[in-house]
Amino acid sequence: MNYYLPFIEFNRDDWASLLDETYVPLSEAELQRLKGVNEKISIQEVEDIYIPLTRLLHLYVNAYQELQQQNNQYLGSRAKKSPYIIGIAGSVAVGKSTTARLLQTLLSRLSNRPNVSLVTTDGFLYPNEILEKKGIMNRKGFPESYDRRKLLQFISDVKAGKPAVKAPIYSHLEYDILPDQFEVVDNPDILIFEGLNVLQTNRSDRVFVSDFFDFSIYVDADQENIKRWYIERFLLLRDTAFRDPDSYFRVYANISEEEAIEKASQVWKEINEVNLYRNILPTRGRAKMILRKGPHHHMEKIYLRNL
Repeated sequence: MNYYLPFIEFNRDDWASLLDETYVPLSEAELQRLKGVNEKISIQEVEDIYIPLTRLLHLYVNAYQELQQQNNQYLGSRAKKSPYIIGIAGSVAVGKSTTARLLQTLLSRLSNRPNVSLVTTDGFLYPNEILEKKGIMNRKGFPESYDRRKLLQFISDVKAGKPAVKAPIYSHLEYDILPDQFEVVDNPDILIFEGLNVLQTNRSDRVFVSDFFDFSIYVDADQENIKRWYIERFLLLRDTAFRDPDSYFRVYANISEEEAIEKASQVWKEINEVNLYRNILPTRGRAKMILRKGPHHHMEKIYLRNL
């Protein structure tokens, strides 16, 4: 894998050797709650990959907070506390949500017990009604399907240390924004911001979401693996969440496995693959870290941009 920027490459064994023996262990039951629908992730994966990553992030967060204190002392400033913001990007079905949830849990267990918030960009999608009016309902998840102004205002307010900043809530069951429902982000020590296009730049914007990141992670894998994981997830959801009477995808609950594979493959080819190659994958090199997965969701390589 070639990049213009200077990345340090770690294989799995080298990275696992950085394990912090003082970590608070994660139970199997906790891991089951945190992982995605069809992700095959083990406690060993947590120890080999996520514990060393948590330790590294702890060093970065401490350095950031110390610099803030020194800056305020030097300037005689009474600036509000500014959180350390971690952006997590990657394709649909690659496992970035599991990565985000794991890091939130592990970071919150550090010795100083930081307040760690997690927000996804799904809440900043335009409501279906607006997407339909714009004629881009089949482009949900593409950069143009997000209310970028609202998204930028949210992350700017959080970074500025404003209290009780509201983020809209998206329902995957209803496949839409929940009107008048919000989650409140109130002066966290760390904010994890996860989404398909968080590293995206747009020529019409002068400020980008990633401008507010202190660290960024791109979860990567071969396209064929991601496609297979997407189809596997679709099949599992067909037998579970799609059967809920309130599910937007209720129509797919009773189709055959062959029909489900055909439908999932069509959606992948016409929407998710296009978004991946056009918008998401080109941002990979902008991340400070790339987590490279093999065919079974296990990390094989870690690329860390040199300081």
